[in-house]
Amino acid sequence: MCETPNETPNETPNETPNEAPNETQDEPQKEGKATITYDDFCKLDLRVAKIVEVAEHPNADRLTVLKVDLGGETRQIIAGIKSYYAPEALLGKQIVVVTNLQPRKMRGMESNGMLLAASVTEGDELRDVVVLTTDPDKQVPPGAPVS
Repeated sequence: MCETPNETPNETPNETPNEAPNETQDEPQKEGKATITYDDFCKLDLRVAKIVEVAEHPNADRLTVLKVDLGGETRQIIAGIKSYYAPEALLGKQIVVVTNLQPRKMRGMESNGMLLAASVTEGDELRDVVVLTTDPDKQVPPGAPVS
């Protein structure tokens, strides 16, 4: 869970105030995106959402319009998954959503969050998109935080 630790890291006498212990400045960058701090990760508000409505985007060939229940709040999310999922395959699924993204217009419709999905590629070609879902054997209430 993203909480501020109660303990202060041990400081050494030679440490300057701008240096944090265990910094990875000199480590080579791993494949993928830039490394972020724990505090950066904690800025994300990840929540479980239940898909309650699915429709094709009226102005886009690749976009799907989802209505998701976040436990007391319903939001619209636009996702580029139309080629990978039939609407009936998504209805009722529990997914993980980033809820604190700035709203974004996508082909004239507003998206208020982003679902988490894995991209399967072969070389430079996208082969599949897999929406990350929760365990169907253990239901989680919509709106539950993910940490």
